[in-house]
Amino acid sequence: MTHPAASSRLARLARFVSRDKVGGLLLIGAALVALVVANSPLAEWYHAVAETRIGPESLHLDLTVAAWAADGLLAIFFFVVGLELKHEIVAGSLRSPTKAAVPVAAAIGGMAVPALIYVAITATLDPTAIHGWAIPSATDIAFALAILAIFGSTLPAAIRTFLLTLAVVDDLLAIIIIAAFYTSGLAPLPLFGSVALVLLFAWLARRRRMQWWLLLPVAVVAWVLMHESGVHATIAGVLVGFVVPAVAMHGERDSRTHQLEHRVRPISAGIALPIFAFFSSGVSVIGDEAATGSVLAQPVVLAVSAGLVLGKLLGVLGTTKLVTSFTRLRLADSIGMRDLIPVGFLTGIGFTVSLLIAELSFPDATHTAAAKIGILLGTAIAALLAAISLGWNSRQLRAIDMNEDGVADVDTVSIEEEEDGWIHEHPHSGDGTSR
Repeated sequence: MTHPAASSRLARLARFVSRDKVGGLLLIGAALVALVVANSPLAEWYHAVAETRIGPESLHLDLTVAAWAADGLLAIFFFVVGLELKHEIVAGSLRSPTKAAVPVAAAIGGMAVPALIYVAITATLDPTAIHGWAIPSATDIAFALAILAIFGSTLPAAIRTFLLTLAVVDDLLAIIIIAAFYTSGLAPLPLFGSVALVLLFAWLARRRRMQWWLLLPVAVVAWVLMHESGVHATIAGVLVGFVVPAVAMHGERDSRTHQLEHRVRPISAGIALPIFAFFSSGVSVIGDEAATGSVLAQPVVLAVSAGLVLGKLLGVLGTTKLVTSFTRLRLADSIGMRDLIPVGFLTGIGFTVSLLIAELSFPDATHTAAAKIGILLGTAIAALLAAISLGWNSRQLRAIDMNEDGVADVDTVSIEEEEDGWIHEHPHSGDGTSR
């Protein structure tokens, strides 16, 4: 039996880790540590650990530690993404088509333009690298929200909602891209078995009491079968998250998606994502001068970084401008076009999913290393420009009608006020789940 004081400390720690700022800083810290270690005398140890195989060979699960981080731990992150997506569609910003239309369009433009920039550069300089076209298309939700929370906390919360909606749609499309273009050797029987277990998970999540000792093994076996099917195993994480009800049931005060998110988000933000970042970001950029020069000279570096920094900004701003200029759709209350400059840079933070796609895109180490350097470089530049533009935007006076819809803005609560209010409103995590 857990002591009440220890339980209270764990609850406070979970809430602390779940904050956008903290989760993002852990992610950044893990990536920086990996870069330092991979370019230090500890590099040999780092790569030896990353390539160590663990797991049962009979089930084809004798994966390297790095593969477990990318396929296994990242599924926890995608489970949270699935929960967020379901909540947004049922009860959040994607519920109203008119409110969701502008950020959804921005997400599509923000994926298409970086892909086009990548293809244009690689088709000219290195046609063998075109298969990585999806690398600069993805946005890292956790990282982007962290930068927004750190440097734009006084801005209207509507900006965070816009970014979250855009990023969730972005991740959904990235998941579809992974399933459609980065899956090989499809095995139908394990795939059907995984889908059947996802449906079983959906039924268990709708029972009067959600019992973790039933939900967890069903989710794990669904992941194993998805891995066996040839489809990237993280898709199972999205699916089991997406089938959770996004409404309060059986007299509970909170939705099932929120209950599970409260329990799993600290694990995702505090453990899964930092470990994934640590084993995915360790690219050697010093050492063998010839090898380093060969990697840095790869057109993939330029294509990925340009796609993330310029492509995302142009895609988000351009699409939003077209949609709001030639249709009746408008930005949400309290958001103006100037707010989309930092949002465009924030979407250029493509860390987690971009690194995953980079791992799946190339069979050779040189292109993979170049793609990772491009991601790290592009993400760093985009994050810096986002921080600068958020600071500038926070200091500017805001108009009465930022979205220019002819009605004075009403929803002006700040990001910081909204997050503090949400934490006070949900002091306990996982209400309604049996332990």
